[in-house]
Amino acid sequence: MQKWQKQTLKLMTMGAAILSLAGCASAKSNASQGNNPTGKTVKIGVNMELSGAAAGYGEQQKQGIQLAAHEINQAGGIKVGNTKKKVQLVIRDNKTSNTTAASVAAQLVNNDKVVAVVGPATTNAGTAAIPNMTKASVPTVSPSATDPDYTLQKNGKVQKYVFRACYQNNLQGSSAAKFMTTDLKAKRVAILTDNSSDYGTGLTKAFKKTYTGKVVSSQAFQEGDKDFNAVLTSLKHKQIDAIYAPGYYSEIGLIIKQARQAGIDVPVVGSDGMADTKLAQIAGKSNSNKIYYTTPFSTKAAASNQVASKFMSAYKAKYGSTAPTFSALAYDSVYMVKAAIEKEGSANSVKIADGLADLKNFKGTTGTMSIDKEHDAEKTISIEQLTNGTVSNTYNIK
Repeated sequence: MQKWQKQTLKLMTMGAAILSLAGCASAKSNASQGNNPTGKTVKIGVNMELSGAAAGYGEQQKQGIQLAAHEINQAGGIKVGNTKKKVQLVIRDNKTSNTTAASVAAQLVNNDKVVAVVGPATTNAGTAAIPNMTKASVPTVSPSATDPDYTLQKNGKVQKYVFRACYQNNLQGSSAAKFMTTDLKAKRVAILTDNSSDYGTGLTKAFKKTYTGKVVSSQAFQEGDKDFNAVLTSLKHKQIDAIYAPGYYSEIGLIIKQARQAGIDVPVVGSDGMADTKLAQIAGKSNSNKIYYTTPFSTKAAASNQVASKFMSAYKAKYGSTAPTFSALAYDSVYMVKAAIEKEGSANSVKIADGLADLKNFKGTTGTMSIDKEHDAEKTISIEQLTNGTVSNTYNIK
């Protein structure tokens, strides 16, 4: 009997030891969740559209990202606790492909061991990357994914590791509607929507919800369309005061050109997808009058913003041109990651996500912003006006 008791006691002791070790292993696993920096650098991944349909936006964003990283390193790096670490960028091209964006996300977090990612630029590519980012507990900041649901799970809860530096489409669409009513006094409008993505359809939905005038015509087009004459001809006799055309510069530029050639001279109001010098190149400078678009970054408004003025000077010196909106948003995205690391005193990827979620009154090139409970950036919105293809006026919408 005594022998049996001794064996039982021995087994119980071994079992307790195993459970204790398992508990330690579990605690260690929780403590090491996510990716951590190694050596003297902080690895920040870039999952960006550098080829394919959205390459124009991706290249601009890459320039903003590289400028921010260069500045941070020139100043000694990011303060991580009591040390400073330089930024090491790992840049990969997602080719404007959702499948590739997901693959790039996996490469960045699993192979490259980055602690944060900037990008993708588009909502669809960004959404495709989320599962791999979440699985690895690594935060991603998109400079320009504007769909309202981008930072949310299907059940409405926030995506813990997903953030954006831009405002979302609901604000853009409603701001455009207020502007057309209050500033342009437009009582009858036509809507031309890019319905090939959630971008155009989401903006249109938000616009219609806020606009108090009459929508006399609502028609759609697809990304890559070149000829809009049939649609525009149908609008000529509808006595419209303005056109709302949410989409990207490649198609909107052609719409403006063909509208002016058809004798339609009413204001055209659009979204931040038009915030590119290529818009006037496609439309023609002489046609680019009474053109308005919502934007998080206005070069005119930025003149009174010390952070923005510094950025614009640095951008001009490095790239020889005026800083575009998408470069400014990407530049801010890198500095948001830096602010999160320094706030938490840690470059562990989970801690960075915590720091981004708590970001308040961050002074960026695109204004002072705070991250809300849905990981959206709260900040002012501007509308730029083009005259002969050049920004001639800025309106601040509240």
